[in-house]
This record gives sequence, structure tokens and C-alpha cells, in this order.
Amino acid sequence: MMMKLDGAISPENTLFVLLCFEGPDVYSTAGGLGTRVTELSEALAQQGYTTQLIFIGDPYKPGTEVREDGKLILKRWSQWISKYYPNGVYDGEEHKLYDFNESVPYYIYNDVVRPALSEGKVVVIMGEDWHTAEVMTRTSDLLHWFGVRNNVLMLWNLNSLMSLNRINWGRLNFVTTLCTVSKYMKHKMWDLSVNPLVIPNGIPARHLKTVDQEAVSRLRSIVRRGNPEQLFLFKIGRFDPDKRWMMAMDAVARLKNSGHPVTLFVRGGIEPHGIDVFRHAYQLGLTIQDVTAQRPNLEQCFTALEQAPPADIYNLRFFLPEDFVRTTYAAADATLANSGHEPFGLVALEVMAAQGIAVTGSTGEDYAVSFENAIVTETDDPDEIVGYLLYLRRHPEEQERIRTNGYLAAKQFSWDHVIENLIGKLEFLARKQNIVFSSPVRDDASTTVASKDGTDRKTIGDPILGELTV
Repeated sequence: MMMKLDGAISPENTLFVLLCFEGPDVYSTAGGLGTRVTELSEALAQQGYTTQLIFIGDPYKPGTEVREDGKLILKRWSQWISKYYPNGVYDGEEHKLYDFNESVPYYIYNDVVRPALSEGKVVVIMGEDWHTAEVMTRTSDLLHWFGVRNNVLMLWNLNSLMSLNRINWGRLNFVTTLCTVSKYMKHKMWDLSVNPLVIPNGIPARHLKTVDQEAVSRLRSIVRRGNPEQLFLFKIGRFDPDKRWMMAMDAVARLKNSGHPVTLFVRGGIEPHGIDVFRHAYQLGLTIQDVTAQRPNLEQCFTALEQAPPADIYNLRFFLPEDFVRTTYAAADATLANSGHEPFGLVALEVMAAQGIAVTGSTGEDYAVSFENAIVTETDDPDEIVGYLLYLRRHPEEQERIRTNGYLAAKQFSWDHVIENLIGKLEFLARKQNIVFSSPVRDDASTTVASKDGTDRKTIGDPILGELTV
């Protein structure tokens, strides 16, 4: 078989392997990382790329699961260990990490890279965050030992600043191409004497669908309870000091105390900081009402809110279905995504996709332009939020312009657009490695040679490039 050279990555000549501790299972999701790899792997598969996602999966689900018409292959790793640690992906973290590092490289070589190269395909391996730093370097070393490393593109992506002290940066930078999700994170990594490529996060195309306006109107009616002047705010995320929950509570209290009635919907996590947040809100004189439900649909969410007594803060203590979250983004006067440290800011981008108004911080939210497509806070002063919200209240035309521009900006960060960015960078990296992307045509110019591990490999003849061994 001979390679017809075209120089471009395509689903016919390239497959992807994503490595991550988190993944699509409830057991495997602890934050935005699980969302990222789930949606990226699905988007690659939907574009036709055969994609494997290797993650610490639910121990009671199939070890291998095939989705997206056979293009997406989920590999649930370390399940035999996870059975002893039922409390999620990071329960028994060190034991799982040891198993991941020891076993994944051999699987990638034997079950992914060798078959792919025998078919004339290039493999792209992408690792996510510090848990995959060691396995990426070991995989590179193993591929190098068997003489196939130069036919594989390896990228490692940083999403957070956790446990960076555990990474051998010189080694990782040598064997992979380092990436991150925003210019802010790129500058953070400069302090580590490395210079990553920026490949942003994305949102799935379904998030760009128009939110049901009848549902939006109904939710606003429930919140305002007949008072058209009632401000409606929303904040969702982990209870982490970096998310500036205290700043948000201070802003709500100052709005209330200055004569501007306000309702805040809160959806946090189980982190201990949540106790401090609600204690602070109570001390500020804000009334708090818990709202509970059992895996509700959109209508049941509305019913639960209608039955709740009046309060300044509604603590939503139930799983929020996606259509309810998007309805809330669109209905609220603003969603407070005002983090002090945000590698990318996926929540704010989702708000913009729902034609909501996002109040962001000014760290990794590269897409946010203040008073154009979002509201960007520059300080941790609650009065900054108060001032901006009251300005928007006085200028409804500005609200509509921000909502419209926010939606247009979010469209540029759909996963389809992000993958175009990724493919462009991969083709740049392939040129550096002299990797040839090709489509197979019938030819008798191939011969067989013995590889270092004793198996057969094919040598491809080309009149210009000479021989390419796969």
C-alpha cells in the first residue's frame, strides 16, 4: 500500500487518544475537567475522528463502551481499584495514579499505535492535567524504544494550577508539546520556564440553541412575584474562595440595603467553604431558603421554586437539569461568574451562549470584553458589581446589546471551531516532526521489514520522500 500525500489531517488518516482522570461517568466527574474531555471527545467523534478516551471510570460499568456510531471508544481504567473506593474518581487517588502510570503506556503502544501505524494512520495523544504528566512521559519513552515515537503527536494540556510541584517540567516539555486553555494560563506557565500553545475550551453546539422564551418569562415571573423591579441574579460553581462567593454575597446585601430588591439563585458543591459563605450571608442580614427536589425536570424545578417561601437567596440543593440552567442563564439579569482565578471560565461562556449576561473576573476569560459581550470585574470590591448592575438597570438597550454580542462571541468557541484551531496546530507540529498525513491507494511498492519488537512493519516507498516505515 502506498501513501498519497495531501499534507492535511483528516478522519481517514488520524485518530485521537485522550488521557484524563475525569470523564463522562458520574463517578468520574468532579469539575470542569470531566466536562471538557467528555465534550471534546464527543465533538472529535462527531467530526469522524476515531477517538479513545481513557479515564478512571465507574467500576460497575463496562470496561469498554462504544458510542457515536463506533467513533468514540470509552476505556474505563483502574476499575478493579475503584471498586475499593466508591466515593468518586479522586477517592484512592494515589493507588489509581500508580496503576494508570504502569499500565496505560503498554495499552497505547500495543492496542492503539501499532494497529494505527499498520493502517498508515497518525496517532494524536492528549493528556490532561498533572495526573497524566507521568503517563505521557512513560508513553513517549516506550514509543521511542520501539522506534515509532516520531509517528505520534503528543500534547499535554494544563487546566488548573493544582499539584504542579509533582511535575518534572524539563522531562515533560521535552517529550510532549505543552498546551493550556487561555493566555492567562500561558503567562502563569511562563513562571515555570515553559511556553505552551493556547488551545481554548469549547461548548457543544446544543448550547447555542435558542432558549425557550416562554420558560424564561415564567421563571422571571416566579422570581419577581409581581415586583418588576426585582433584580434576579444567579451563581453556580464549586464553593471555592477563588470563585469569590463572599464578594457576590456582599454585592447582594449592598443592593438590598440600598433599596434594590434582589433574588439570588445559588448552586454550589459540597465543599466546606459553603458553610462560610452562608454564614456570611446570614450575618449580612440576607434571608436564605433551601430548595430541594429529586432529579427534577424543568417543570418540577419551577414547581419547587413556586412552593418555596420568599427569600433573598435560594440555595438550590438538587441536581439542575441542563434546560433549567440555560433557562436561568437567559432569565437572570446577570450570572455572577466573578472568579479571582479562572483558567478559562466555561460557565461564563455557557451564559453567553444562552444569551445571558455574564459578570466575569479578568483572568482566563479571553473571550470577554467588558460592556461589549459581558461585564468584566477588575477588582474584588463588591461595589464594582453593584455599580455595573445598576448601570445596566438604567440602560436596558445596553443589556440587549451585551446579550446579542455575547451569543455571537460564544459561537466562536463551539467545539467545532476549537477543533479547527487544534487541527491547525497539529499540522504545524506534524511539520516539525516530518510526519506525513496521507490517504491510502493501492500500490505494490511496499515491502516488509522486521521491527525492533520482532513484529512486521511495512516500508512505504515514495518517489520524493523515500521510505516511510509504519
